Amino acid sequence: MDMHTVVVGTSGTTAEDVVAVARHGARVELSAAAVDALAAARLIVDALAAKPEPVYGVSTGFGALASRHISHELRAQLQRNIVRSHAAGMGPRVEREVVRALMFLRLKTVASGHTGVRPEVAQTMADLLNAGITPVVHEYGSLGCSGDLAPLSHCALTLMGEGDAEGPDGTVRPAGELLAAHGIAPVELAEKEGLALLNGTDGMLGMLVMALADLKNLYTSADITAALSLEALLGTDKVLAPELHAIRPHPGQGVSADNMLRVLAGSGLTGHHQDDAPRVQDAYSVRCAPQVNGAGRDTLDYAAVVAGRELASSVDNPVVLPDGRVESNGNFHGAPVAYVLDFLAIVAADLGSICERRTDRLLDKNRSHGLPPFLADDAGVDSGLMIAQYTQAALVSEMKRLAVPASADSIPSSAMQEDHVSMGWSAARKLRTAVDNLARIVAVELYAATRAVELRAAEGLVPAPASQAAVAALRAAGAEGPGPDRFLAPDLAAADTFVRDGRLVAAVEPVTGPLA
Repeated sequence: MDMHTVVVGTSGTTAEDVVAVARHGARVELSAAAVDALAAARLIVDALAAKPEPVYGVSTGFGALASRHISHELRAQLQRNIVRSHAAGMGPRVEREVVRALMFLRLKTVASGHTGVRPEVAQTMADLLNAGITPVVHEYGSLGCSGDLAPLSHCALTLMGEGDAEGPDGTVRPAGELLAAHGIAPVELAEKEGLALLNGTDGMLGMLVMALADLKNLYTSADITAALSLEALLGTDKVLAPELHAIRPHPGQGVSADNMLRVLAGSGLTGHHQDDAPRVQDAYSVRCAPQVNGAGRDTLDYAAVVAGRELASSVDNPVVLPDGRVESNGNFHGAPVAYVLDFLAIVAADLGSICERRTDRLLDKNRSHGLPPFLADDAGVDSGLMIAQYTQAALVSEMKRLAVPASADSIPSSAMQEDHVSMGWSAARKLRTAVDNLARIVAVELYAATRAVELRAAEGLVPAPASQAAVAALRAAGAEGPGPDRFLAPDLAAADTFVRDGRLVAAVEPVTGPLA
């Protein structure tokens, strides 16, 4: 476990801190300012709770039941009931890192001092994270409006010592047992606290932040594989010249072109258009790689802006304002996050699609400019990488289905009180699948392109130094080079891991310098 400590203050958090807590087990502490803000806001809630006038979330029911004024003696039961009834998720468990991100981001909002939660509840939230206790959260239950209600409710249930949770050893046990084993007292929720623990976009935001981290690596990796494919196809690197991209100044396009140009520096394979099979131009999948990859990069940048705004937000309803007012609002609506989650699924699908087109070109003897059919050792006896491309095509087809936006849908709920919802959680869940698939798709292109580059080298053409570094590192990782047919799945799995964990980028950067 990483002993790095993340301090939660009153002004939000960073994407880096989310990843550190969710994936790397960083410890969490509340700042002194956060504790003071929590205490000050709680005084305001307590004062309102003592008044005879009903205040939504403090002394009323919730959603379509907000018209009922709840008496003092029933309010603790009300808070317990909202957590228990809303912990209604179904389906498979979601991943540990998603739940940790969800818990941490809810703590971030609580610590802002705008929710009215007591300091001791916030400290218990931090204690759960630090103990490695992860509530069991299910795939289905959030409409992305009024927050990720069911997922957050399962987390709040664990705070109460109820339901099931996973311990640091990976074993699922009753939450009360896990809390007792770590010396953590279950919380007794007071006015407004149940609602405050459920009412946020934390699940979809956490998945957005982690997807952005993964996609940054995959886009750089895809620039590298595009360069390798261009090289293996004896393409021209003239289309990557910075002066060409300067006259269409989309930032991501220039970055991708520069990455590719640096990978290809010193190649003896580029620029053979007028040899035995003359070409005026390369195919779109080769020539337009910077335009497609770059447009995706620009979409990532926009999504990161939205994520940054949300990371600085306090999402709850009602909220405690600095002047002491407690006001209802609609800030829990997930539309801003849901839209960018869907945008990312679209660009990931298109990136996967262009990767597959280059792979297919490498395998087709009619379009590969002299490479053997399917990059096979003895075509006919050997099938080479024929079915690797089938697998890649199946992944691309699924990516296209996953690109259908979830945020364009809405199903009314809560007796039409919540009559327009974002479906942001669903957008986030399908994006996670899309990101996983994209890593596999890039890995198949890498595997094909490195084999093709090696076959060119066997003909006496010298690949770029960065290409040679990529080939050597991939082979060392367990993905073998050209030769007779063999059990291919282990090689593809090795290539997938090699791309996914950033080793492809790390392999070429000592030659190219840092790639964007």
